[in-house]
Amino acid sequence: MSGQLHLGLPMWANDAWRGSLYPPHGGTDGHLGDYARIFSAVEGNTTFYSGTPKAETVAAWARQVPADFRFCFKLPSSLTHERRLEDIEASFDAFLEALSPLQGRLGPLMVQLPRDFCAEELPKLQALLSRWPSDIPCGVEVRHSEFFHKGAAEQELNRLLISQGANRVMLDVRPLFSTSPQGHPGMIKAQGEKPKRPLHVISTGNFPVVRFIGHVDAEINARYFQPWIDRLALWIKQGITPFLFVHTADNRHAPQMARRLHDALAAQIGSPLLPEFPGERQVELF
Repeated sequence: MSGQLHLGLPMWANDAWRGSLYPPHGGTDGHLGDYARIFSAVEGNTTFYSGTPKAETVAAWARQVPADFRFCFKLPSSLTHERRLEDIEASFDAFLEALSPLQGRLGPLMVQLPRDFCAEELPKLQALLSRWPSDIPCGVEVRHSEFFHKGAAEQELNRLLISQGANRVMLDVRPLFSTSPQGHPGMIKAQGEKPKRPLHVISTGNFPVVRFIGHVDAEINARYFQPWIDRLALWIKQGITPFLFVHTADNRHAPQMARRLHDALAAQIGSPLLPEFPGERQVELF
């Protein structure tokens, strides 16, 4: 049985996408619905910064997307960064309860750990994973350098994730750091925010998460994405369901880049190309 690719962007709300992904005029109420007609997943960074969403907000999200759409929210930073996974059981349960209207529409919920979260703290991660609901996939993104040296710390991390069926989030920043910022404000900001870590490609669970952080140069992105085509195709053939989230330096052209990368993969695995963006259709009418 083959798996399937879930493709998405870091968010669905971005005014820069008017006239492309979204119609050039009108409100934002229909943006999630328009987004979900093109993409099958969203990274959902909003919960990382804003915390647990309100019940009525989540219920509205559930009404706007099809059954096969997947929300991949991050745990709030208050749990991962402020409390560093300590004594978070009640808050974690409340977070899951708030997302319950999305039952069946949750992809890997992501645990993005601080840059200084090291191997000594892995027992706290193990405690969280041991009580993780079996019907909700989990993705873990580490950023400490010791998890990227293929030594004891990384081996311990990977063993933990494999034993718990959790997915290691693969942050591919190679395109972003392939050149200097060249004075581009988005590049300067992105290179300052994203950790420069090696890419270790490993599937520790059945829902590998790839966060592809692109350059402003589309050709550079295409070159670095080329090896991913074979890897993603292999996972799908093996019955694994990967999640690919596409970023650009300022995300202004993230939808277009995601379409280009997806269509390169689709040509190899024989899947349909992405539909035309709603904003592009409306612009053509005028």
